[in-house]
Amino acid sequence: MTSQRPTTSDEIRETFLGFFEAQGSRRLASASLVPAQHDPSVLLTTAGMHPLKPYFLGAEQPPSRRLTSCQKCFRTPDIDNVGVTARHLTFFEMLGNFSIGDYFKREAIAFAWKLSTEGFGFDPEKIWVTVFGGDEGLGLGVDQESIDFWLEVGVPRERIVELGREDNFWQAGPNGPCGPCTELYLDRGPAYGAATKPGEDESDRFMEFWNLVLMQYDQTTHEDGTSTLVPLPANSIDTGMGLNRMAMLLQGKETIFETDQFAPLIALAEELSGKTYESGDEAADRAMRILADHTRGMTFLISDGVVPSNEDRGYVLRRLMRRAVVQGRRIGIEGEFLGRFLDAVVATMGAAYPEIAERREEIRTWVTAEEQGFGRTLVQGSALLDELLAKGEVSGADAFRLHDTFGFPVELTTEIAGERGIAWTGQDEFDRLMTEQRERSKAGSRRGDHGGAAAGSIAHLVAEEPTAFTGYEHLEEHTTVAGVLEQGGKTYLKLAESPFYAEGGGQVSDAGSIVLEDGGEAARVVGVVRAGDDQAIVVEPASGVTGGASGQDVDLRSGQRVVARVDRRARHATQCNHTATHLLHAALRERLGDHVHQAGSAVRPDKLRFDFSHPSKLTPEDLRWVEDRVNEQILQNQPVRALTMPIDQAKALGAMALFGEKYGDVVRMVEIGDGSFSRELCGGTHVRSTAEIGVFKITSEGSSSANVRRVEAITGPVAIDLLRERDGLLDEIADAAKVPAAQVVERIAKLREQAKSGAGKALPAVDEGALAAEAVELGGVPVVVARVEGVTPKDLPAIADRVKGQLGGAGAVVLAAPSDDKVALVVAVDPDVVARGVKAGDVVKVAAGVVGGGGGGKPTMAQAGGKDPAKTDDALRAAHDAIAAVLG
Repeated sequence: MTSQRPTTSDEIRETFLGFFEAQGSRRLASASLVPAQHDPSVLLTTAGMHPLKPYFLGAEQPPSRRLTSCQKCFRTPDIDNVGVTARHLTFFEMLGNFSIGDYFKREAIAFAWKLSTEGFGFDPEKIWVTVFGGDEGLGLGVDQESIDFWLEVGVPRERIVELGREDNFWQAGPNGPCGPCTELYLDRGPAYGAATKPGEDESDRFMEFWNLVLMQYDQTTHEDGTSTLVPLPANSIDTGMGLNRMAMLLQGKETIFETDQFAPLIALAEELSGKTYESGDEAADRAMRILADHTRGMTFLISDGVVPSNEDRGYVLRRLMRRAVVQGRRIGIEGEFLGRFLDAVVATMGAAYPEIAERREEIRTWVTAEEQGFGRTLVQGSALLDELLAKGEVSGADAFRLHDTFGFPVELTTEIAGERGIAWTGQDEFDRLMTEQRERSKAGSRRGDHGGAAAGSIAHLVAEEPTAFTGYEHLEEHTTVAGVLEQGGKTYLKLAESPFYAEGGGQVSDAGSIVLEDGGEAARVVGVVRAGDDQAIVVEPASGVTGGASGQDVDLRSGQRVVARVDRRARHATQCNHTATHLLHAALRERLGDHVHQAGSAVRPDKLRFDFSHPSKLTPEDLRWVEDRVNEQILQNQPVRALTMPIDQAKALGAMALFGEKYGDVVRMVEIGDGSFSRELCGGTHVRSTAEIGVFKITSEGSSSANVRRVEAITGPVAIDLLRERDGLLDEIADAAKVPAAQVVERIAKLREQAKSGAGKALPAVDEGALAAEAVELGGVPVVVARVEGVTPKDLPAIADRVKGQLGGAGAVVLAAPSDDKVALVVAVDPDVVARGVKAGDVVKVAAGVVGGGGGGKPTMAQAGGKDPAKTDDALRAAHDAIAAVLG
């Protein structure tokens, strides 16, 4: 604890963490804003306890029963409230102390009182507390224990307020751990409201600053809506204190936006806009608050590996940046400015979070690209709004399309409409469409159970003692069956020691067999379930052996001696692909830049897949360079070593870590050669030297999602087989063309020319191949936007369809055929691109509006005509921007 009352945010953070370290708590570094793989139930980390879920659920052993942390958090539901109120934020820091089966109510309350009064220097006479007042539906009475412990530390009974279930009972959902809460409030005086105690009204007189969750029950909710509570085997504590709110109280500020983390950002907004904060212009104040909050959020999201896109976390990031740009423009900030706010965020918070300083230029790359792209989109959205306003009405559906397609905020639409004297009556329709969109997003974001509970329960049901993994050292293990479980139609086997690798870090599980020591194969291994540092093997009866979940039990019993054998061929092929993945990652960063980060991978025996952050398609030259660089490392026969060391040492050596992955204090680092080319934190299996990989061949490159590219590749015998297959195919083509292999390309070109001058008469002589070659990449989708001469409107759809067919994948085509007094337009969109929101009818309407016409059609094909062929190029640009707005 500091010797004097802390005031700055950095001092507050250190005071809290230092206090609990002195009480025996283990200080944890903040986890990523991207939840670890064990918690797919949320898009972003929203609370301090989220990274600790496996500990509370018993799926993993905590490093200590007492923990404390300052966790980076992000809450998407609050985006629309930022700026409207003086306290809502998207990105914030949550201080917390946690007890996992160690101390409980008495100690938690005593710690909170001591830190609040002595550490933070609050006047004891101004602290009020609330406790759970009981609930008939839960069958619980007043939390008298908490009342007694507050009285014990010196809080008078009149300042202990009983509140109901909605205020003072915590539960993560209808089932699972839950318990009463007790909260601390600071009385700021009657100037802030007429309330005489917490919970009496919505005023700011009594400001909550700390919530203590007292987990002591396991809740089961029944079909009739009633709940059953049973005591947990071990009581736990989970507390949360918002750092920014505490800074407001200790710095004597009226709002969060006046505190030390926000004041420099507000000052920058004043400098760039020429306006003064809190000068009576509420719209300007709101804009500055949004700029301050959203630029903090964008900085931390990108530093944790999120990139702009139209899906999931990327959509949240894109929305933040676009809202910030709009608000900046509204208060008169010209040019590109998000980079200036990035620098201000790094200056205020880089000391506490060095990752944002280390990745500043990488963050700037994404910020600049998004700001430039949205600047063009904003112009297009404004033009469309002008057209709508000229008709005298803007519907809710129109406003939603402007918002959803062009990122045009509804507030801006309604303001501009009001300035032109046009009444806005579409709010209900807009709200309905927004609600439908949020429900779709919410459904898509909840992708799993809580904290890997299923995997953890399987592992612990099979046997209490964790399996010792020995698969790094050898592929055969004489061991003992520790348990067998039939569950969910599958048979799970627990071994005392196991050579089988459990799927994780992108690498698939090992396959293999279980053989009885006294002879005879009993089961095939078809999967391995990971549960923290533990595992359970999924088995099926071996050929000729009855049993399994579908019949009798597999003939294996607890205590039986067996030989566990990994499939050596599949393991070695997988190891080759895993080491090649590390080489590929390093080569991509070397060629494209440090903004490249892994965004997903799959390492299998037959191939590898690697997703990485990058805004554009790789050129053939890029792919050839990367492939050559990897093969160069393979030919050098570089040794591959796995080293175990403290995580700080690994980071100091420059080891790459995966965003959203959870690491302990001691990590495994895989180093290739002397480490100058590749060092990564990795728990997977690898070859002993790069020469074992044999050869590396990239088989495809494409878009995984907006700003995320995907490379697939093969190695070793699989790659040799492919090269032989292609050689054979080339020989067959040369045979058919009756020319040597070296002349095949020239021969095909001549045949195409002959086809064009002969059978190709059905359509005008348009070089579809040349048009397809002009495709540009928008959000990972090849898009052709071009004018064609001498083509009738009747021929245009067939030509567009043929061009689309030459794109080699899901794409979109926009063609315009001008004549003397009119212009024909057609848009063709692949169904996969339609699924991403690009609809041919929408695009053709935008283009037709520019040339004074109209039209429509299906989502995959639409036509239109216009009366002003002089504006053909403008119409094509409008179509391009409309597609870009959707695909990013």
